Amino acid sequence: MGGTVRWGVLATGGMAAAFTTDLMRMPDAEVVAVASRTAASAEAFAGRFGIPRAYGSWDALAADEDVDVVYVATPHAAHRAAAGLCLEAGKAVLCEKPFTMNAREAEELVALARERGLFLMEAMWMYCGPVIRRLTELVAGGAVGEVRSVHADFGLVGPADPGHRLRDPAVGGGALLDLGVYPVSFAHLLLGEPDRVSAHALLSPEGVDLNTGMLLGWDSGATALLSCSIVADTPLTASVSGTEGRIEFSRGFYRPEGFTLHRRGREPEEFTVAGRRDSLQHEAAEVMRCLRAGETESPLVPLDGTLAVMRTLDAVRDRVGVRYPADAEGAVTRA
Repeated sequence: MGGTVRWGVLATGGMAAAFTTDLMRMPDAEVVAVASRTAASAEAFAGRFGIPRAYGSWDALAADEDVDVVYVATPHAAHRAAAGLCLEAGKAVLCEKPFTMNAREAEELVALARERGLFLMEAMWMYCGPVIRRLTELVAGGAVGEVRSVHADFGLVGPADPGHRLRDPAVGGGALLDLGVYPVSFAHLLLGEPDRVSAHALLSPEGVDLNTGMLLGWDSGATALLSCSIVADTPLTASVSGTEGRIEFSRGFYRPEGFTLHRRGREPEEFTVAGRRDSLQHEAAEVMRCLRAGETESPLVPLDGTLAVMRTLDAVRDRVGVRYPADAEGAVTRA
């Protein structure tokens, strides 16, 4: 695939708007269609962004021959159904995080994409940004020695209304899937899948996690202390410590402007990257690079890594007693 990559956007919420805005700033990307569950929502979104085609059904978008790749930005309870529909129709897919509601759904999507030879990637934008990519290069190059400890937190004061989606088990409510996926993914990026998972959480009357602490352990002796919350405004910081030094991120580690490297006997080193730290263009550029190269998986956001993160999230939910209707065998949510 060469030239302009033609995108379809499936959903019309805040993430869909943010991604579309960034796509439209890229000269080699074109948003040619949008779909929603209702024609009115799709038409309003298309009018807002000047998108030529608006569909009131997901099926119509999946069948559009002018769409090269679909960005799935539905609520995560519908990711399995939406991404699966597009893959069945032969479309490449970028699916928002958390990738699915559980590891079983993720395994189904990955198996489908691999069977069809189609591109599939989780929209873990943190992995694609230049600051995090520089972090992984330094750690891989031994800048902090052997990694022994990772810390990361993501918490905010969320809605108190029991009717809000973050309080609803049916749509994957709670802190873990919306916010905890970032600290967990950060730890996985540096250490891989843990060998042991411990967790404790404060649960809501509806049965979702409001405040969760996680301790992950590896046979190497490394540990990760992570937390997420929708009832506390946490520092939103992260660090990775090793036998030779440590790297520290200030507030907003998941969309960083830079970080500080501390090594014994040396002055602290500051690493920064110019430009918007919240840009979604980095992940879009990686998707388009892969499509042009004929790659069906991104080395920056590998599918095996996504599956490993989903297994860890499942393990945390198991430890704290959070269960979703989607965990029932064969359950698939379309809306």
